[in-house]
Amino acid sequence: MEDYLQLFVDETNFYNRIVLGSLLPDNLWMPLPHFLQSWFRNYIGGTLLYLISGFLWCFYIYYWKRNVYFPKDAIPSTKAMLLQIFVAMKAMPWYSALPTVSEHMIESGWTRCFSRISDIGWQAYLVYLMFYLVFIEFGIYWMHRELHDIKPLYKYLHATHHIYNKQNTLSPFAGLAFHPLDGILQAVPHVIALFMIPTHFMTHVTLLFIEALWTANIHDCINGKVWPVMGAAYHTIHHTTYRHNYGHYTIWMDWAFGTLRDPIEDSPKKVM
Repeated sequence: MEDYLQLFVDETNFYNRIVLGSLLPDNLWMPLPHFLQSWFRNYIGGTLLYLISGFLWCFYIYYWKRNVYFPKDAIPSTKAMLLQIFVAMKAMPWYSALPTVSEHMIESGWTRCFSRISDIGWQAYLVYLMFYLVFIEFGIYWMHRELHDIKPLYKYLHATHHIYNKQNTLSPFAGLAFHPLDGILQAVPHVIALFMIPTHFMTHVTLLFIEALWTANIHDCINGKVWPVMGAAYHTIHHTTYRHNYGHYTIWMDWAFGTLRDPIEDSPKKVM
């Protein structure tokens, strides 16, 4: 058992060397305890992913494709985007703690994670991945919905994110502009799943970082029209009505629980 758990430690050490070893002198990070090394790696990796992807996304949709996706008055101001970056960066040290804690629990043998797909085979891996993703859809839907329905949670946590309630205030940078505890709560289903569903470790880590890209995508206000994906057009409605489209990657949970509002049906009707 200890030999198998060492595989997880070796893998996180590998990630630490890739990120920290590429960016920092060894004497700044190698003396740190393993847990702090992993937190430092998640913090730097999350920060770079957020800033680089957000900048490239905004450059493409607001400047390179200016007036293609938005009229000029719908483009958020630089001041608004800088404020979103400020809120996200204040929360980033806390966001980084969640994957670090989940890695520690995996390394300690507390979860049902496995290190190699060959341990269970591709067929079982894909079945477990499907269950994992369905659980995430369900868990994030209800966590997000309760952050609206439970008034103290909304007032003291989620309202920080919902000050962005118009197209010209939403941007890819708004994707992580949460109260730290709010952002952590919405990602907690990823960790709870580890105790219930056999999960491939690298897949878990990858999906947590994909969250940063996905949240940037659903705050850009562009209607991708890829059914049944819960894209930005759906999420923009969420930011304007507050009572619809709580879902994550797909529309299925909102459809099942009666909170779906379709952006096509919601758009103004053309006059014949």
